[in-house]
Amino acid sequence: MNQKLTGKAWTFGDDINTDLIIPARYLNTTDPEELATHLMEDEDAQFIKKISRGDFIVAGKNFGCGSSREHAPLAIKAAGMGAVIAESYARIFYRNAINIGLPILESKEAAHAIESGDKIQIDLSLGKIDNLTRNETYQATIFPEFMQKLISAGGLMAWIKQERMNQ
Repeated sequence: MNQKLTGKAWTFGDDINTDLIIPARYLNTTDPEELATHLMEDEDAQFIKKISRGDFIVAGKNFGCGSSREHAPLAIKAAGMGAVIAESYARIFYRNAINIGLPILESKEAAHAIESGDKIQIDLSLGKIDNLTRNETYQATIFPEFMQKLISAGGLMAWIKQERMNQ
């Protein structure tokens, strides 16, 4: 997975739960496009209108805590966010993100140093995060090769389909 992503950072604090990412009142749909229109709206009602395709969510500890539903990473991915960078993730969010092919990076240094509006570039294969605004580089935990393949394929189901076609 040799993929570089560039976008603007949107920062949030610690313990951003799945109800904040996608409010529970919208869980009656599984349509990714509909979910995306409500991303982070209880934190910032205009958030979806401010972001651009390829931008990044940057947060502190325990991102994605709360319920185990897949709606939260699905809404982030469908909104066009390039990746999420956080100090740490709730384990079920982490697994759901990988399963749907949403790139997530763990880096305490990046989570604390990046500010909203900073332009950043990520090299997913190296776990390297360049803050182009501040001329700083941070290291994220690098995914094992297999997990990189899952993310690159677009998630677990897409990887399985790809593998079946290659047989």
